[in-house]
Amino acid sequence: MSARTERVASFAGEATQWRLWPTQIARLWRRSLQFRTIVITLGLTSIAILLTGVYLSTSVSNNLFEARLAQVLADSTRATDSAQLILNSSDASDTSSVRAALTEARSTITSASSSKAIAMYRAPGQASSSAAPPDFSTSPELKADGNAISDELRSKVQQTPSAQYWQSVSLSDSFGRSQPGIVVGSQLVLPAAGRYEVYIGYSLADVQQTLSFVQQTAAIAALALLLLVGAVTWVVVRFVVTPIRVAAETSQKLAAGDLEVRIPEKGDDVIATLARSFNGMADSLQSQIRELADLSEVQQRFVSDVSHELRTPLTTIRLAGDVLYDQRDSFTPSVERTAELLHTQVERFEVLLADLLEISRYDAGSVELSSEPTNLVHLTSDAVESMRSLAEGNGCALLLETPGGHLDSEVDPRRIRRILRNLVGNAIEHGEHKPIVVSVDSNSSVVAIGVRDYGIGMSAEAAAHVFDRFWRADPSRQRTIGGTGLGLAIALEDAKAHGGDIRMWSQEGAGTNFLLMLPRIPEAPMGRSPLPVVPDDAGATEPAPVVREVTDA
Repeated sequence: MSARTERVASFAGEATQWRLWPTQIARLWRRSLQFRTIVITLGLTSIAILLTGVYLSTSVSNNLFEARLAQVLADSTRATDSAQLILNSSDASDTSSVRAALTEARSTITSASSSKAIAMYRAPGQASSSAAPPDFSTSPELKADGNAISDELRSKVQQTPSAQYWQSVSLSDSFGRSQPGIVVGSQLVLPAAGRYEVYIGYSLADVQQTLSFVQQTAAIAALALLLLVGAVTWVVVRFVVTPIRVAAETSQKLAAGDLEVRIPEKGDDVIATLARSFNGMADSLQSQIRELADLSEVQQRFVSDVSHELRTPLTTIRLAGDVLYDQRDSFTPSVERTAELLHTQVERFEVLLADLLEISRYDAGSVELSSEPTNLVHLTSDAVESMRSLAEGNGCALLLETPGGHLDSEVDPRRIRRILRNLVGNAIEHGEHKPIVVSVDSNSSVVAIGVRDYGIGMSAEAAAHVFDRFWRADPSRQRTIGGTGLGLAIALEDAKAHGGDIRMWSQEGAGTNFLLMLPRIPEAPMGRSPLPVVPDDAGATEPAPVVREVTDA
């Protein structure tokens, strides 16, 4: 890489870093309490210093100007009075003597006023005189066509000969630089020549220098004060924020499961009180969590042990019940009915026991999947076909759509089949004898299976508890196909064991839609589902006619 290319790359990198600064500052503002406090303190301090500085600068400027103005007016009065005394004592009558008297008066004004910017103009409205000397000006700004003497100032001087007037102007120094100044106008009476307007220009450069010095000093002091305030704020906030940061980090560790972490307790101030209260809360929380964990462990062990212990007597009861059930035709009608009830309830007890054992395995975290490449379309078709007789007995037609999902996926077919049987069985139970649509579709990351019924549906409150164990939406509703109340809870655990999920939509009077989502690749993150949770025909009471019915597996 050439040196030019390296310089271009370095410049591009620096430009990129500059562009990232606003984002980094915004992130620091959101995350750092100390940074926000310092910035806010410096901002408010800067506003206060700025307002104070403006007020002081204005006050000093006005005071300096008023003092200098008073000095200028006194100086001008003294100079013009001295010049008028000289002219009054002169007996000049011809042109040369009048000019000599004017020259002496000008010298007096220059020496008395310490200003070399002087201009004299013969006042208009007087009779012409051959002895009257010509107008003159020692400064370009004070010429009649210059910018320093305004028409308003000349008009006032001409109208009131006995008074003096002034105005603020801009004058040039010896280097041609513009400086603030004041022009004072009054009148003099020359013998044999009449009245003359006299204008004296005074530079305020010294006042401007004094004001600039005061402003620079104030600016340096303000900057030093800002730095001092920032440093003090940083130190104070650090003392306050550090314990808060420790408390936040401790609470995060506690929320993450580290129940042994505590905040160090130092001193007797409010931070120490907070630490003691937090540690007391952590101790209480740890004790309660341990009690709940022990209780949960005892409960899980109890369910597991009882389930295992019940298998042997249940097997004996099942064998005895089967013998009685097989010979029920030889019994009296009442005994025959008793044998049939015994057979049915023993079967239900076996299913409940199997579900309890499965739940206990999930609670103990001892579930292992037997995954194998499986075509989910074929598996779904088999599951649907196995439920067909049950659906027909309840007056429900099972319909299947398979736009996708034809490629094999790594799943445990036994558990997926159990999920589908639970979802389809639940749809048959609440389908109100209406068709049930089972859909299979897939994309690059997700295989989705939807089970849609058009039955009674559920309210939002009921839908929130649908995966709870032993929960029933309507306790007064009699089960028509049995069930233990654990089917959907086990189905959700089976889906999560595959890295998937089950989501549900339901609407009263418009049915329910369960959506099983499974990752195409095991342990890979899932993207968006190819099937919607809220079906396209939400609110409909019958499926669309394009859905075809499954006729064989």
